[in-house]
Amino acid sequence: MWSNQLERICFVLGLLFTIHSISQEVVVQPYLQKLTDQGVVVLWETEEANSWYLDWGPDQQQIQSVVSQSNSLLNTGHFIQRVELNNLDPSQRYVYRIKKDNYTSQFFSFKTEESVDAESATVLVATSDMQKDNSNPNMFEKVVNDGIISFFNPSNLSEINEHIDFLLFPGDLVDDGSKHLHWTNDFFGQGKNILSYLPLYPVLGNHERNHPFFFHYFELPLNGTNGYEEHWWYKDHSNVRIIGMDSNNGYRIQEQLEWLDSILSITTSDTIIDFVFAQLHHPHHSELWPEGNTSFTGEVIDKLEVFSTVSGKPSIHFFGHTHGYSRGQSRDHQHLMVNVASGGGNLDYWDEYFQQDYEEYIISHDEYGFVVVEAEAGQDPKFKLKRISLGNEHNYKTNTIEDSLVISLHNQSPAMPIILEPSAEDSVNPEDVYFSASSFEDPNHDEHGATHWQVTSDSNDYSNLVADRWVQYKNEFKNQDTQEGINLCELTMHTLLPDQTYFLRVRYRDKGLKWSEWSHSTPFYTKSFTKWHLFPNPSTSTLRVNIPLDDQQHLNVLLYNQKGKVVQTIDHIHPPVWTYDTSKLKNGNYVAQFEKDGFVLASLKFMVL
Repeated sequence: MWSNQLERICFVLGLLFTIHSISQEVVVQPYLQKLTDQGVVVLWETEEANSWYLDWGPDQQQIQSVVSQSNSLLNTGHFIQRVELNNLDPSQRYVYRIKKDNYTSQFFSFKTEESVDAESATVLVATSDMQKDNSNPNMFEKVVNDGIISFFNPSNLSEINEHIDFLLFPGDLVDDGSKHLHWTNDFFGQGKNILSYLPLYPVLGNHERNHPFFFHYFELPLNGTNGYEEHWWYKDHSNVRIIGMDSNNGYRIQEQLEWLDSILSITTSDTIIDFVFAQLHHPHHSELWPEGNTSFTGEVIDKLEVFSTVSGKPSIHFFGHTHGYSRGQSRDHQHLMVNVASGGGNLDYWDEYFQQDYEEYIISHDEYGFVVVEAEAGQDPKFKLKRISLGNEHNYKTNTIEDSLVISLHNQSPAMPIILEPSAEDSVNPEDVYFSASSFEDPNHDEHGATHWQVTSDSNDYSNLVADRWVQYKNEFKNQDTQEGINLCELTMHTLLPDQTYFLRVRYRDKGLKWSEWSHSTPFYTKSFTKWHLFPNPSTSTLRVNIPLDDQQHLNVLLYNQKGKVVQTIDHIHPPVWTYDTSKLKNGNYVAQFEKDGFVLASLKFMVL
């Protein structure tokens, strides 16, 4: 009896050891590439080359097997197993698993795309910079499991590919692209619960180091420039065109920009594509980490802006590099700029670096999370963008929606505003001019998103402006909304000159990025200055002084520091306005003393920060 029991125990232990040892041969769980309405490529990584199979079918009872093709993975001693399935049915769920000898994986699934003429909806998830942070080493796994999967499928009653079509990763998938374990453990290992069910479309970040591992692991569309395969490419899904680009050093080149021009040109006349979503790694303007700014991305933005205005098709560019979320929009074009980080990388917290508040951005958060875009086709194409946040180390959040907006292809313009104040007969104080316009009205019932005020001294020429103010409905910067409580139908201006005739016009924008027509131009007149006025105080860059004297006067200015020592003398300034660059002065208190013919006319105190 004891002998039989011992044999059974040894058999079970031997079986467990065999299964464990074979399972260890699977280094990277299966993941999906090149998913279309009729086919897919399934890849996985193993320690051995041969005798691997893919079982697949419409369900677990209708299975057929295909032997995989083994490709050596550089100098790792490992192999990428590859199976390409074709002649599949559109919009069909298939199950699949991998096996070898006595090892069989669990079943996974994929869902083929719908045919183009179905005009299906598109749901994508974008996040970036998920490279391992040693202080939070499993954050990418958390973003995948507690974030993406939990947000779309909280009850675990359906497959994630019932809710999402594909994933976009704008770079920095790993901390060091030349290190094999960073790919197997940190990226594929932490992302396995979603990568086996959804196709992913990444672009190169700086941390990939342009290493061959990236190109061995991924099969991206081969429709870029010859000689630069998989560095830039495009992929269509229903009425959305995804453009992947490489913003790294060595690839910020004219060939890539010319290719982008050619793709945008054909997209302009494409009757199927309604929206263009580009992704590249580096920002043009980063509020959380301006040091990462890249002018090449600015050139890409210029081209996308022109495309959207000429074609009427709204566009987005997704990016990362800075570890936090930001969303802005071009002033004169239906173009969004969206930082989709951080998917796991160490956050760029407020006040950790020099940071800058750019006028095009309305929100920036130092938080982990991801972005969801839901696009509709058909008669009324539109897309909704949402930012889902998991908070940060100091303020945990559970998939809260921190930002959202809807952009429609056929969005109607708001009503043209009417200027209420000043009127054509008004003479106003140039130091405190109050502008107001009629209430915001929109035929689609969109909310008021921005107002654009312009002042000129030539009634027929608004190209040479005296003042140009673009005011958006929100500006969340360093955890404060500086626009909170603002009335977008009003503006106060303090920088006009006295005794002048000016002309004012205004236009309104809805939150769907559609501008109204400009209002009719209204003239108004400014009075003379009545007092000395110095502002801003404290000053960080430029100081302005309004001088209540005529412009024929010649004055001198003496600058005194807080010890009463003259630090600078400026001769021959002229009213009515004097400006001074304070950026070269040390922090502290100063006095600007204005003199004429040896007589002191005014002494004005100010502080420099």
